[in-house]
Amino acid sequence: MVSDAPVQSRQLITDELWELLEPLIPPPPPAVHGRTGRPRRDDHTVLEGIVFVLSTGIGWARLPAELGYGSGWTCWRRLREWQDAGVWDDLHAAVLDRLGQQGLLDWSRASADSVSVRAKKGGALTGPNPTDRGKLGTKYHLLVTADGLPLNVVLSGANRHDSLFLAPLLDGQRAVKGTGRGRPRRRPAKLHADKGYDNRRCRAYLRRRGIAARIARIGIDSSQRLGRHRWVVERTIGWLLSYKRLALRYDRTAATITALARLAVTLICARRLRPTD
Repeated sequence: MVSDAPVQSRQLITDELWELLEPLIPPPPPAVHGRTGRPRRDDHTVLEGIVFVLSTGIGWARLPAELGYGSGWTCWRRLREWQDAGVWDDLHAAVLDRLGQQGLLDWSRASADSVSVRAKKGGALTGPNPTDRGKLGTKYHLLVTADGLPLNVVLSGANRHDSLFLAPLLDGQRAVKGTGRGRPRRRPAKLHADKGYDNRRCRAYLRRRGIAARIARIGIDSSQRLGRHRWVVERTIGWLLSYKRLALRYDRTAATITALARLAVTLICARRLRPTD
């Protein structure tokens, strides 16, 4: 059985993933005439360094030089440059397209859920966590397919209610190509969620989108009733938090933590890609 847990970064960056990423990377800035210094570290190596930090949770400044990824600050700057250029969102979309073309996305049902983590240094997209004695935290909201592949991730403060982010999760989902000539797809047939989403706003939104609501009803449904379908999102949350830079948040800016979260869900999806001929 193949494990979906993160492994060492050089194994995570497969040829298939690099093939999709390389055309998305903007060209480097032109060299300044007369300026000397170290040669620019190649993008593939820097990506490995970014994934190493994401996987291990090591601080950017503590990235060991002997690993050959370049300095941690080089990796951090490249992460931010690519975030500003929309590379991480585009890469996730490209991986989903490839999975759709390979017939590996199950749109029959989807699940939504969230998880909160402590934000050690505070920063953007944080709030007092009501389940952690009011300590500052960040919440990751996930939308996953029937078999647990993450379609979208949205971040918020830990004090924000889950139901507020159902629409952003689905509205922010890009259209995904399929195996045939039909229109790209962007919504599942059914949406499973726990009682945190049981309100008129969420149900009305799903009805307008033509998505069947499978939401546990407060005071009526047992917590176990929908577990046979919703367990997949809980497993995906486990995969997400196995990237240690996300399990305990140290990055203060919204741009950095959002980029890392998007990269993590992309890596989870990329592990299902089949090799191309």
